Amino acid sequence: MKTKHHLAAFGLAALPLAVQAQDPTGESADAVALNPLVVTATLAPRTADESLSSVTVLDEATLRRQDPTSVTDLLRGQPGVDVNDRGSFGKASSIYLRGTGSESTVLMIDGIRLRSATAGGAAWHYLDPRMFQRAEIVRGPRGSLYGADAVGGVVQLFTHEAQEGGPHPRISAGGGSFDTQRYSAGLSGSSGGTRYSFAGSRFTTDGTPLRRDGEDKGYDNTSALARLAHTFDGGGEVGMLALRARGGNAFVDGESDFVQQVAGIYGELPVTERWTSRLTLSEARDELDTFNTDFPSLIETRTQTARWQNTLSFGMHELIAGVEHSEDKVSGTTDFAVSSRDNSAVFTQGLLDFSPFAVQAGLRYDDNEAYGDEVTGSLALGYDLDDAHTLRASYGTAFRAPTFNDLYWPNSGNPELNPETSETIEVGVRGQYRQWFWDLAAYRTELDDMIAWAPTPSGLWAPQNIAEARIRGVELSSGVELGDWTLATALTWTDPENRSGADAGNRIQRRASQSARFDVDRELGDWSLGGSWILQGDRYDDAANQDRIGGFGLVNLRAGWEFAPLWSARLTLENALDKEYETARDYPNAGRAAFVSVHFGQ
Repeated sequence: MKTKHHLAAFGLAALPLAVQAQDPTGESADAVALNPLVVTATLAPRTADESLSSVTVLDEATLRRQDPTSVTDLLRGQPGVDVNDRGSFGKASSIYLRGTGSESTVLMIDGIRLRSATAGGAAWHYLDPRMFQRAEIVRGPRGSLYGADAVGGVVQLFTHEAQEGGPHPRISAGGGSFDTQRYSAGLSGSSGGTRYSFAGSRFTTDGTPLRRDGEDKGYDNTSALARLAHTFDGGGEVGMLALRARGGNAFVDGESDFVQQVAGIYGELPVTERWTSRLTLSEARDELDTFNTDFPSLIETRTQTARWQNTLSFGMHELIAGVEHSEDKVSGTTDFAVSSRDNSAVFTQGLLDFSPFAVQAGLRYDDNEAYGDEVTGSLALGYDLDDAHTLRASYGTAFRAPTFNDLYWPNSGNPELNPETSETIEVGVRGQYRQWFWDLAAYRTELDDMIAWAPTPSGLWAPQNIAEARIRGVELSSGVELGDWTLATALTWTDPENRSGADAGNRIQRRASQSARFDVDRELGDWSLGGSWILQGDRYDDAANQDRIGGFGLVNLRAGWEFAPLWSARLTLENALDKEYETARDYPNAGRAAFVSVHFGQ
């Protein structure tokens, strides 16, 4: 394969540092931006074409230009990504990656997984995008690397990495439609072998009606980040990360307070020139307190994880192996029959380079206290047709674990449930040039033992392993860096078909079959102008495919002005054409909205 990047792994949390490193091939900044380093796909730094995966990287420049008010707005319309909203500004959102469910997409923050062990999916809507510097979207199964639920793929968000020297402050303030106010501040730098990054943000809004003709439903979010690392003379490294978001939300019949939190410490040691060992201890917390309603509740999930990962280098080849132990704990007002479960795993990943051929093979064994053991594997083959074109083919298995709600919900949980299982085959080709790239992929996924609620002989409804599905799709993405212009295109066709019961042959509910996204930005001296056009096809709100929700097109506009050294102003106009649209029946999204902000710092 092409030139291999021998970069010291700062684990998954260090990718921003790797990206900022000087490119060893001497390529231009534009070329590096179009073929960025990716960690999530293989557990080791690889350029996008070397990863043998379908990946999308949203870098710091993209996040700064678009300045979205939610993480889901950043992801909407990206290749293979379908966003399902139940309102705007902090209201429930789901990410469907390659047509799979929200419980089948893994969200990671700096290498730490965040999810609800009761509901299954992640609370994407409670994350402030200004707390992040970079995002990686890896499409396709990653069970052999991350264990349960990596069926559709993995989305990893990276917090702000420390800048060299300093300290470097950054401050922003702004607001806009719906009486929205946004503030953020940060401080980062390095001294000797120590690096630090601190940040905080505050977002408040009166919001929009959750249902048509209803009252505005507000939302507030306060987030804080602390990140420290120190590298010793011998090459060893220790570090810590803590990210916490908390706030309040109003919905139709009540209110809720939430907490989303990840924290971790790590130590990394170069045992020999070829062997690097890393130990990580982390905790993720998801808490939701619902009140002022007829059914108040408090549910808290904590996942504590210990992971020991080792990387061995043999010339152009790498072997990654490790063990992982995690424990899910659930507490609150719901009386679950079981309130905790352990999971132990061993995993290995081989990255072999026989240029122009490449082989990537992974295997993982999980032993879970609740549902037994599962083995997942992956195999990817790559071939460089020439310096610019790479063919790839892959096969992977994955599984979705039943949640605490599925297993132990009072009077309806089914402790005999098995995990959902899946098999995916994919073929793809990537063209990588100095100023642009394109990537084409086609895949097919078979899902078995899917968990669906159905009546039992007693008359009660309970989850059972009775459903099957087949999902196939094609994705085409492209990007261009040409002088002052930056362009990106994403086209997605997905066919998520239910293959069981009375709804066999129907499209899985709330999935769009077609989507497209076009981003255009231009730098004009001290000014920057840009826009996004996002198109989504129709979807059905029910499994019977009787309740059709029409497709829509969104236009988002943006402008920036650097009016003094280190000072800039930004204006974003979301849904500029004031399109009325929804992705779930009777949950309208916001209309036209304008936001302006002033920023100081790099």
